[in-house]
Amino acid sequence: MLEKLKSLEERFLTVSELISDSEVIADRDRWRDLCREHSELTPIIDEYNKYKEYIKTIEEDKALIEIEEDKELLEMLKSDLAEAENNAGKSEEEIKFLLIPKDPNDEKNVIMEIRGGTGGEEAALFAGSLMRMYSMYADSQGWKLEILSSNATELGGYKEISFLIEGKGAYSRLKYESGVHRVQRVPETESGGRIHTSAVTVAVLPEVEEVEFEINRNDLRIDVFRAGGPGGQCVNTTDSAVRITHIPTGVVVSCQDEKSQLQNKEKAMKILRSRIYEAMEAERNKEIADERKSQVGSGDRSERIRTYNFPQSRITDHRINLTIYKLEQFLNGELDEVIEALITSDRAAKLSAGTE
Repeated sequence: MLEKLKSLEERFLTVSELISDSEVIADRDRWRDLCREHSELTPIIDEYNKYKEYIKTIEEDKALIEIEEDKELLEMLKSDLAEAENNAGKSEEEIKFLLIPKDPNDEKNVIMEIRGGTGGEEAALFAGSLMRMYSMYADSQGWKLEILSSNATELGGYKEISFLIEGKGAYSRLKYESGVHRVQRVPETESGGRIHTSAVTVAVLPEVEEVEFEINRNDLRIDVFRAGGPGGQCVNTTDSAVRITHIPTGVVVSCQDEKSQLQNKEKAMKILRSRIYEAMEAERNKEIADERKSQVGSGDRSERIRTYNFPQSRITDHRINLTIYKLEQFLNGELDEVIEALITSDRAAKLSAGTE
């Protein structure tokens, strides 16, 4: 580990000089890449410098303890040594984590897709509740939310809805939301007191820019049609709705929320690009499937990840066996307690995998 850190330190110093070089600055692409590398190396080098200071303190304290005769000073040195050893241990664990290859998508914006599953209208209503929950969470983080596509029901729920959340690190926190969300409650659509179980699926995709991943336009079939609303009524008298089919994969995306055909096409392409990218990443990650199973990660959307029990005001995250009794606050966007627990669990799993 120390040899790797020394090598990274040398690279950090080189990059620091290069990003101040006028010739490099003139090459915008190279300068941007070096700035990104500098940003990625900075926390590792900062922690490494702290670690070296702790080691230096440990060595100095041990040397002084060998020769010190004053009992009071000796106790102070031993206390200082114990603190430095404790800090060095924590710093070493932090460095090990920082050296684990990061998810390249963590800093990206996210496209979230929520679909009502088992439970009909009740599932659609809960899809609306989750949409509101994520909207409130995004607002609390200072992120921007934009609806890309939606299929609303007459009672105010959603058969499906896709939206973009723009904000630094949005994917790193929301990727854990991917999977099946189960709700247990007396349906809003019934007057009886029977508790029903419904399910909603959530997919979390990193937003992929066109410069990162280009789709061959010859592989697309684009159809236009008139937008429709709940109950089948027509909400537009022009062919503004867009359906894009990626022929090689069969992925289909429709957008009809905007009055402009061009805007609907742009939104549909955002979703399509992210879906195809995710499918390619999933194929690529088959080689490391066993490792992924040992981590919380961005869960499979077919996996039941969480239960929302209304009678007991309980949320249970099944991946980490965490239960909290703050359902109302959680649905009002206070997700951090669970997200932080998921991040901690994922981090522990990655550290464990890295030491095996």
